[in-house]
Amino acid sequence: MDTSVIPPVEAEGFIQSLETFSLKEVGSARWFKQHEYIEKLNMQAILNASAMHDEFVKELLVSYGKIPVLVHEMILVEVWKQKVFPVLCQLQDFNPKNTFHLYMVIHHEATIINLLETVMFHKDSCEAADDSALDLVDYCHRKLTLLASKATRQGLTTHDQHNLTGKAVVSSIEELQTQSAALEFEISLKAVSVLRYITDHTDSISVVNRMLCTHNLPCVLVQLIDCCPWSRCRGGEVEKYLNGRWQKIPVEDHLKMTKLDGQVWISLYNLLLKEDCQRKYDFNNFNKNQLLKLRGFLTEVLIDQLPNLVELQRFLAHLAVTDPAPPKKELILEQIPEMWNHIVRENSGKWKAIAKYQVKETFNPSESDLRLQAQRLAQTYNLDVMETLLPEKPKCGSCGKEATKRCSRCQGEWYCHRECQVKHWPKHKKACQLMAEATEKIQGDLHISS
Repeated sequence: MDTSVIPPVEAEGFIQSLETFSLKEVGSARWFKQHEYIEKLNMQAILNASAMHDEFVKELLVSYGKIPVLVHEMILVEVWKQKVFPVLCQLQDFNPKNTFHLYMVIHHEATIINLLETVMFHKDSCEAADDSALDLVDYCHRKLTLLASKATRQGLTTHDQHNLTGKAVVSSIEELQTQSAALEFEISLKAVSVLRYITDHTDSISVVNRMLCTHNLPCVLVQLIDCCPWSRCRGGEVEKYLNGRWQKIPVEDHLKMTKLDGQVWISLYNLLLKEDCQRKYDFNNFNKNQLLKLRGFLTEVLIDQLPNLVELQRFLAHLAVTDPAPPKKELILEQIPEMWNHIVRENSGKWKAIAKYQVKETFNPSESDLRLQAQRLAQTYNLDVMETLLPEKPKCGSCGKEATKRCSRCQGEWYCHRECQVKHWPKHKKACQLMAEATEKIQGDLHISS
C-alpha cells in the first residue's frame, strides 16, 4: 500500500510557494492554504525519515532556501498567540459557533516545530537556516524557559482535569485556551530537540555567543535536568511523557533514559565540551555551581546508556577543583535576531484592531467555507497515512495483540481477527454507537454526507 502523502513534484511546488505573512493575514484563506501545504510536508518528512527513504522534503527546503520562511511563520503564530489571541478571547461580540478555524491557527506552530525537528537533524538544514538560526535559538530559549518554570505543565494539568471531569459548562473559547496551553507543552518539548540539533551543527560565532553569553543555555538545561518536566508521579506511580502522551512506567524502567533526557544531555555535552564553546563561556561562581549540580545525576546507570557522558563527568570533576579564567573580551561584530522584534514593532499598539478585524473577517466563516475546509483537511489527514505515523502499532481491543483491522462503523477500535471483534462487541457496542452518532452529528452540522 502506497502511504506517501505527496510525490516529490508536488512537494516541490508546495515548497516553492511558501511565503511569509503579516500578523493581520493569519487565518486568512491564503494563509490556510499554506497551512495545508506545511501539514502535508510535515507528514511526508516524518514518513521519509521513519522509513529512511530519500528525504526529498528536507532537500527541497534547503535548496529553495525556505527554512527561514518556516521559522518566520512559526514565530508569527507565537506572537499571535501571545498578543492577539488573549485580546480576541475577551471581545464581547466574539462568540463563534465553531472554533475549528481558530484551533488550526493555534496548531500551526506545533506543525512547523515538528517539521523543523525532522529536518534540523541534518547539518545542511542548520546551515540553510542562515541568519534565522539566531531567531530559532531565541525561540527555543523562550520555550525551554517556559518548560523549566513548569508553566506549560500547569496548562497540561488543566487539560487533563477538564478531560477527567468532562465539564459540559466549559465554553468553546475556554476549551480552546485549555487546548492551547496543552499544545504549548508539546511545542516546548519539540524545541528541546531542535536546540540539540543546533548545538550539534552550528559553527556560527553569533549563534554560539547567543546560546552561551546572551541566554546562558547551559544553566537553563541544568534546570531542565533538575525539574524533568516530562516525568511526574501520580498516585504513587511514575509517569513519563512518551510519544505524545503520559505513560505509566514499570519499576524496572524508572531509570531508563527517555529521548528527551538524551537530547538535554547531548546539548550540555556539546555546549560545555566543544573547544569554541569553552573559550566563550564564563565559568563564574554562579555558573560553576549550577553546572556542578549535574554530578549528582551522572550515575553509572545513566552513563551506561549514554557512554559519551563519561567525558562530561571528567570535565565536571576537573571544574570542581579549578577556577577557569574568564573568557577573553574580543571585539565581535555580532548578528542579532530580528523576526520577533520586527513583528512586535510593526504591530505594536494594533493588537486590538487586529483582533477585531480577524473576528469580523477571518474567524467568522460561513457554513460553506467550513464545509470546504473540513473536506480539504479530511483529504490531508488520510487515515492510511496517519496510521503509518503512529509511534506504536495499534493493539487489538480484545486480546492486546498487534491489530490490522478497524471497526468499520466508528473507526476507533482495532482488532487482530474477526473472532476478537465478535467477542469484544458487547463491551464495544455502546462506545461504538456514541462515536458513530457524534461523527454523524458533526457531518450533519457541516452538511457533509458521510
